[in-house]
Amino acid sequence: MPILARESDLYPEDLLDRPELGRESQVHWWALYTLARHEKELTRRLRGLEIAFYCPLIGRRTASPSGRTRVAHVPLFAGYVFMYGGGDARYRAMTTNCISRWLPVGDGQELTHDLRQVRRLIDSGAPLTPEARLDPGARVRVRCGPLAGMEGKVIRRSGEVRLLVAVNFLKQGASLLLEDHQVEPLD
Repeated sequence: MPILARESDLYPEDLLDRPELGRESQVHWWALYTLARHEKELTRRLRGLEIAFYCPLIGRRTASPSGRTRVAHVPLFAGYVFMYGGGDARYRAMTTNCISRWLPVGDGQELTHDLRQVRRLIDSGAPLTPEARLDPGARVRVRCGPLAGMEGKVIRRSGEVRLLVAVNFLKQGASLLLEDHQVEPLD
């Protein structure tokens, strides 16, 4: 049973059906990087501003302590909402106070193709699992929580991210378990 009803993840509803999508000269895709756990709030505000977006949502099933199955609709790409519009739309989106930074998309046609495929996967009803590209050995920074700003290295990846914080001089360290949405890769 869903905790809340599923919200629309696409505005307008026919956005991904448009043949000219990603090919227009004055309108572009933008990857909006949200504040921690603000994806749905941003989509609500973008809808209110009538700005086109896509934020793929998938159902995540969890069991309550009493054994009931709950379904929460969560973003497939934690922290990101894809907006389609011009510079003015991007400026208005920034006024929502839900965005940390924005990234222009270099190849709009390729992103359009990828987003259409993601949409087909979600519509198929097949169970999907978000996959982060944090391989063992990747250097990361904690994005949120009491350890925000701390840097370390991923030491194990098997459905979980374990962050290693080392004291190299002593050749010792400590590790802790983090969720994917709590860390970001360092370049």
